[in-house]
Amino acid sequence: MTTARTGLLDRFGHALARKLNRPSQGYKPFTPSDLDTLCQALRPGDVLLVEGRERISNAIKYLTQSTWSHAAMYVGDQLPTSSEAGEKHRLVEVNLGEGCVSAPLSKYVNYNTRICRPVGLTPQECAAVTDFMTARLGLKYDLRNIFDLLRYFFPTPPVPVRWRRKMLAFGSGDPTRAICSSLIARAFQSVRYPILPDIREVKARPGSNYARHEILHIRHHSLFTPRDFDLSPYFKIIKPHLAPGFDYHLLEWSDSEPADALPPQGTSGEAA
Repeated sequence: MTTARTGLLDRFGHALARKLNRPSQGYKPFTPSDLDTLCQALRPGDVLLVEGRERISNAIKYLTQSTWSHAAMYVGDQLPTSSEAGEKHRLVEVNLGEGCVSAPLSKYVNYNTRICRPVGLTPQECAAVTDFMTARLGLKYDLRNIFDLLRYFFPTPPVPVRWRRKMLAFGSGDPTRAICSSLIARAFQSVRYPILPDIREVKARPGSNYARHEILHIRHHSLFTPRDFDLSPYFKIIKPHLAPGFDYHLLEWSDSEPADALPPQGTSGEAA
């Protein structure tokens, strides 16, 4: 492929990525994150799931039947990079059109988020996982494979469940696997930490009774999506407001009800 043609495809790929990353209309976070509380709750190695509002996010949420369309890893104070406002970058993520980059937590303050925490990692294993991510900052994905991106410009037709995950890992996979959770999955696989492994049963010995032995088979990293960290039995869901201790008796409630909570005029407001 000539240099001129390669450059043209790269520019076209970046233009498509910019369009797919444009915000969708009508997005409103139901429970937006509180930055201070989020900072206090997160630990290095945590996976931060994000309900994205971009056009590409809508396709991912549909294909995975999930609220979550994006995942980033919290790496703590490992990064020297700071935002223009002076806030340190503490997240490492892979973005369509950018590749592997760092970001401040405030980037997702107006999004619905969820914290998924691996359980039982030693300090050395946790460091290995976060080092895996930071070592890949600057990693670029090949946007010349623009036909993978073109799929997301068309209305998403009804897709059988068994095909949806495969659509996210279609073709050469670099652009589409970047928007899944492939790099984070590889980081955990580097220390053999399970996410959603295949579990198969085998017999103990010939002539003996059947015994259940769970053998964990690591899935290919390209098959992981953001929701897998939410569904995984090996990740603990952290609620930032509950982490330091929560007493609902301390909440202050207004005595007046908002207008939209009142029943329509002419009704008793009681169930029939």
